[in-house]
Amino acid sequence: MTTRMRTWILLAGLSALFIGVGGLVGGTGGIVAFLLIAVLFNLAMFWFSDRIALKVSRARPLEPGEAPELVADVEDLATRARIPVPRLYLIPSEQPNAFATGRNPKRSAVAVTEGLLALMPREQVRGVVAHELAHIRNRDVLVTTIAAMIGAAISAVAHFLQFQWLFGGDDEESPLGLVGTIAAIMVAPIAAMVLQLAVSRQREFLADQTAAEILGEGRPLVDALGTLERGVEALPMAVNPATASLYIANPLGGRGRRGMGALFSTHPPIPVRIQKLRAYDAKRGVHY
Repeated sequence: MTTRMRTWILLAGLSALFIGVGGLVGGTGGIVAFLLIAVLFNLAMFWFSDRIALKVSRARPLEPGEAPELVADVEDLATRARIPVPRLYLIPSEQPNAFATGRNPKRSAVAVTEGLLALMPREQVRGVVAHELAHIRNRDVLVTTIAAMIGAAISAVAHFLQFQWLFGGDDEESPLGLVGTIAAIMVAPIAAMVLQLAVSRQREFLADQTAAEILGEGRPLVDALGTLERGVEALPMAVNPATASLYIANPLGGRGRRGMGALFSTHPPIPVRIQKLRAYDAKRGVHY
């Protein structure tokens, strides 16, 4: 409940930031067009996100009879999660990793790498699968798309103001003062990005907790996260940075950053995720 609340507080913060920028802008012409473009673009990404993500990752559908243990585990865990069984795909990469996509549980897909099946024990694979099914059950694609739409709208306004300021703006006639213009152009997009990335990190924490509920304990996912952390460092994976946030572990590598760097990370540090899962198990009398 706390993690869900944090997510919606962050979304409220994004919305407030957008309203604040709109208040500064006032009736500046052309902004409505930019906002419509930003909203339509993100709606299109939401509608076709599964096809795009699978194509960019070079994932192929699992053949009949292929990876029977994976199929059996996905069916079992989907039943436990009370969601339809998603389509399964295989990514040609040695790095152990996986992601889920789809705009709703009925149109969802889970893609796993060849390395995940080759390098990880079945119990750890179940932990990864449970995490991806948790994303589907929690409708994380919808939540992150809402955050992206608001963030893109703020960026669109900032870019329009920058263009207007450089090629025809008049500070005396503009409803914005110099300070307000600079804030809208420079500060607002950065703040929006930080809030948007924070939403992504909170959804990862929520998916971890939901996975532990599906599995009955967090131990399989704890072990899996440790293997994933080592795997993404040892086996680099060439992916489009725009899709990196989809994966359970950042496929671009880089151990969990702390301090200011963590503000710009799409994933929470894996040690922190493990710590939270162990705390979840300890509350239920599971110690290891």
